[in-house]
Amino acid sequence: MEGDFIHDAELDTVLIKVASRCNINCSYCYVYNMGDDNWTRMEKFMSPEIILEVAKSLQQLARRQTKAFSIVLHGGEPFLLGEKKLEFLLGTLRNALPEEFPISIQTNGILITEKILDICSTYHTSVAVSLDGPEEVNDKYRVSHKNTGTYHQVLKGIELLKAHNDSTFLNAGLLAVIDVESDPGEVYNFFRGMAPASVDFLYKDGNHTNLPTGKSSIASVEYGKWMVGLLESYLQDPDPLPIRILDDMLKVLLGGVVSKEGMGITDFGIIIIDTDGTIMKNDTLKSSYNGADKFTKPVNIKDGNLLEFLASDTFQEYRKMQKPTSWQCLECPLLNICGGGMILHRWKKENGFNNPSVYCSDQIYLIENMKEIIAKQLQNANIG
Repeated sequence: MEGDFIHDAELDTVLIKVASRCNINCSYCYVYNMGDDNWTRMEKFMSPEIILEVAKSLQQLARRQTKAFSIVLHGGEPFLLGEKKLEFLLGTLRNALPEEFPISIQTNGILITEKILDICSTYHTSVAVSLDGPEEVNDKYRVSHKNTGTYHQVLKGIELLKAHNDSTFLNAGLLAVIDVESDPGEVYNFFRGMAPASVDFLYKDGNHTNLPTGKSSIASVEYGKWMVGLLESYLQDPDPLPIRILDDMLKVLLGGVVSKEGMGITDFGIIIIDTDGTIMKNDTLKSSYNGADKFTKPVNIKDGNLLEFLASDTFQEYRKMQKPTSWQCLECPLLNICGGGMILHRWKKENGFNNPSVYCSDQIYLIENMKEIIAKQLQNANIG
């Protein structure tokens, strides 16, 4: 019985919403600009009382799991907490969890200071920064509340991060959202020049009912073509940037196992804890419809029953949502590579999530190009 419970309850990632507001206003943001309004009713910051309850519950979970899970601090903008609240948060989590449980922060980088980085270093917490590319690419969407660009402010934060004496650990890499109107080779070379630990590229949020920006139809391949352009620069580089989406897809094509949700046949256990302690589904579901990330019967971390909730049918049903259900996906020979994509990309008003990803055609285009490149390289190796 206990063994079954441990298996069912295992999580890979706990994403903690420590701030419900943000100091910038990215036009593509799923939290504020895609129809969901839950943030307006949330506490602005996670209170000390909720932080203590989160730490207590995660400590209980850590004692029961057979593997470590990752903690990601998110927002809004996490560094809006300020130094004192951040130190209390990180100190509380670190005191509750073994050192091998990684803690990271996803930030827009603007509020990074030496003191904040010192706090992160003290409590062994890495920092990942969002930046979409060169100034003209980044400032197209990642703007302030006054609609001004954020590029130069972000770069200052990144420079502080790179200059810190613990930068080898602290600097966890960059997160970029794709703009299909940009030049993928130029974007790759820009990031290559920054020498980050890694770059993770994301497709813009969208679905069958509300197409992602830059995608003209369900059958179009704008994102697939952009990714092939990125792949070409990546493969031409003798010392390529670590790019998780490309690394994982190539790994699966060569018989390996992926590390990214929405790629390959995966079963990642992910929960979100909102600023008031409410346990939520993956927060990217907000882009599907208002309230899509809520469980029918709300559970709060302060109730002290996280382990019970993770073993419940409710959580198991949510976890099963990761796996595609549409016949197109289940009969597709490429399913083991793309995994059916992210849940939010499958949404359609008429039939919910029972659809292929809105990026299905893009993924097929990218995978077929990858397979062709690998075949040519193997052929050349055999000839040689």
